[in-house]
Amino acid sequence: MKSKFFSFIFLLISIQTIRAQESEAPYIVPNDPEVVKNIQDWQDLKFGIFMHWGTYSQWGVVESWSICPEDEGWTQRKGQYSTDYFTYKKAYEDLQKKFNPVNFNPDKWAAAAKEAGFKYMILTFKHHDGFCMYNSKYTDYKITSPNTPFHTNPKADVGKETAEAFRKQGFKIGTYFSKPDWHCDSYWWPYFPPKDRNVNYDPKRYPERWQQYKDFTFNQIEEILSDYGKVDILWLDGGWVRPQKTIDPAVEWQKTIPYDQDVDMAKIAAMGRRHQPGLIVVDRSVTGEFENYRTPEQQIPEVPLAYPWETCMTMATSWSYVPGDIYKPAGTIIHYLVDIVAKGGNYLLNVGPSPLGDYDTVAYSRMKEIGAWMKVNGEAIYGTRPVSPYKEKNICFTQNKDQSVNAIYLAGIEESTLPPVVRIKGIKPTKKATIQLLGAKNSLKWKIENGEIVIIIPTSLQKAPPCNYAWSFKISLVE
Repeated sequence: MKSKFFSFIFLLISIQTIRAQESEAPYIVPNDPEVVKNIQDWQDLKFGIFMHWGTYSQWGVVESWSICPEDEGWTQRKGQYSTDYFTYKKAYEDLQKKFNPVNFNPDKWAAAAKEAGFKYMILTFKHHDGFCMYNSKYTDYKITSPNTPFHTNPKADVGKETAEAFRKQGFKIGTYFSKPDWHCDSYWWPYFPPKDRNVNYDPKRYPERWQQYKDFTFNQIEEILSDYGKVDILWLDGGWVRPQKTIDPAVEWQKTIPYDQDVDMAKIAAMGRRHQPGLIVVDRSVTGEFENYRTPEQQIPEVPLAYPWETCMTMATSWSYVPGDIYKPAGTIIHYLVDIVAKGGNYLLNVGPSPLGDYDTVAYSRMKEIGAWMKVNGEAIYGTRPVSPYKEKNICFTQNKDQSVNAIYLAGIEESTLPPVVRIKGIKPTKKATIQLLGAKNSLKWKIENGEIVIIIPTSLQKAPPCNYAWSFKISLVE
């Protein structure tokens, strides 16, 4: 009998896949059966919505990073305070005093996300700047503080309200939490100026101060996991906060980590699973037992990966809200989803709410288009697993649990009608197989010609396909 290990770790024999992962640290399979089961369930969901939201949305700037004293493209300060770092940081932190998202309506978000076909959500409970979008007992830098105008609103605890709204719609709930906190004086100690994204003192020289930070981090995570209902995923960011032994000098950004920044993930994970049995812990980029799935950012791997993974990507160009931002076309998002799922991954798509507390109208429009496509083709996405050859030109493949195979034809930019025939080389149906275009009533005629499946498309379907952007052919039986 096959173990649970093999039921969710993809056994890929592609030489390309093996080569792509030679340089990576090995994925460690969790030894807790409840965690394994939760990962399996999460892998069936395929499509999640991510929300980066905080006071930074008022300026329309990148989340948190403009207060980081690094000379990188995404950290550049802009505006009237930009010439002096400390003046800028003070003005940024004073955004708390103006943050009043009066249009915040998480039920509206959850309804739109459900219609779009999303199945799980992850909200930024705290980003690197330290501002809490929930009612933390351990800081006054939070949305429920008397210093924040929104604190009088009955929905002021954004984390609680959002989680409850999405939970009511049947979503799995994830909480984004930043391990570094650039507002906390036991991380960026005011005695020293901050130098970069890292802690600004040597924890080995000042162990008591670092212990204060470890306790602060543990306590904040515990209140989220004990006071906010059922939580399925603890999504931790800020991978430079890690034990020194895990730093890989071959990775460019990890070369700049100067200190051991161990926050004791074993203790955090054990606590989390006492409160939330089966909790998935995603300690991003810190390969080991607390990275239960991996998260390539703003990219899709070229080949399938032999472990649980999720591409996290923005719907627009920025993680946080930017007025007039350019949103990806619905067809592009759908093609990305199909490509990711065919390679065995999940797709976590980010929408940044505005300073008034709503999504951009363009985001709602995209979600409606995606939902229309998912209503027709969801069977080829949800609950599937990858199947060789994964992708053949513009056709991606997924396999259902009954072993039927979906061949998903990605339409070209100008392609709004189906071709008269669709040819597939990599899949071999049995003689008794039926082929159906999802969204159409009748089975299609097909034949084998020169080693290829030739699917014949009736004229009526050519002119009026059941959806836009991509079409799914379900092959009932394959060799």
